[in-house]
Amino acid sequence: MGENEMSIFGVSEAEEEVYRHFLRNPGTATDDLHLLLRTDPRAARTCVDRLQALGLLHPEGPDLRVFPMDPEVAVARLIDLRLHALHQELQRVTRSRHVIDGLRAEQGARRPPPPGIEQLEGLDQIRDRIDDLAFFARDEILSVEPYTKLSAENIARSRPLDLRCLRRGVKIRNVVIRAALHDPATAAYLRELAENGAMIRVTEHSAERLLVYDRKAALVPLDPHDTSRGALLAHRGGLVRNIIALFEKIWDQAEDLSRASGADGGTPDDGLSEIERRVLVSMCTVGKDEAGARELGVSVRTYRRYVADLLQTLGAASRAHAALLARERGWI
Repeated sequence: MGENEMSIFGVSEAEEEVYRHFLRNPGTATDDLHLLLRTDPRAARTCVDRLQALGLLHPEGPDLRVFPMDPEVAVARLIDLRLHALHQELQRVTRSRHVIDGLRAEQGARRPPPPGIEQLEGLDQIRDRIDDLAFFARDEILSVEPYTKLSAENIARSRPLDLRCLRRGVKIRNVVIRAALHDPATAAYLRELAENGAMIRVTEHSAERLLVYDRKAALVPLDPHDTSRGALLAHRGGLVRNIIALFEKIWDQAEDLSRASGADGGTPDDGLSEIERRVLVSMCTVGKDEAGARELGVSVRTYRRYVADLLQTLGAASRAHAALLARERGWI
């Protein structure tokens, strides 16, 4: 049997054939389904049962006629189930470093531990290491970031990393300075993170810039005013604990984003739904529709429908015009 299109979601070729059958013939019975599959009735019944368990089929009425779930909803559900399974697998992998100790014991002598402090050179190396640390974070990410605004490029780069961590259940606590809320795109991005579970607080000003991953690794710049000069990545317990203590002091003195936003005018009264506001921010910061749809977890067709509605709502002739109008109105 050749590999079927839905195999990436763990759906077998026979199960996909059954689902497609009911898409073509909704509301039919399962009595002769085994003839379609050229198999025995028990195997056909097994396919139907699993598709019902996945939420792709559902019986209705006294005679239990079978109806299929809408493909867009069905695939979204399969993606959620697959991501959950991958998240659990990732947790098992990242918690398996104890295997190294057992393997080293076979060598008869333990190698010295890695150095406690690592110096990173250049922005590219720092960004690569941040990507790695965020990808493998399991519990918590702490950060103090004294930027006054984020560029569209920074938002496009950071959004998938941050949202992926939040979907995986990683707790994010982030402190920013109040001036960042004066930039509409930056403020909209921070609100989006908060709506997805991040805890964000605002301080009047801060010279500190730091990142802590799972309370085991802390990243600080060599020069807080010039991050391009490099950074130090600390693994030693005492150093990391001191950096965490500094973060907690800043955190305790900061104000919650919701109250800080309220003081600055709060969310604009634009009449948009949350998904519409997220699409608006995405279409102004992300280049391709495919990338925007992937970030929001919707199909490209649905994403483009939202874009078309937003263009009409804004009275814009193009996406660039829409971005300009949205910023003028303070919507993003």
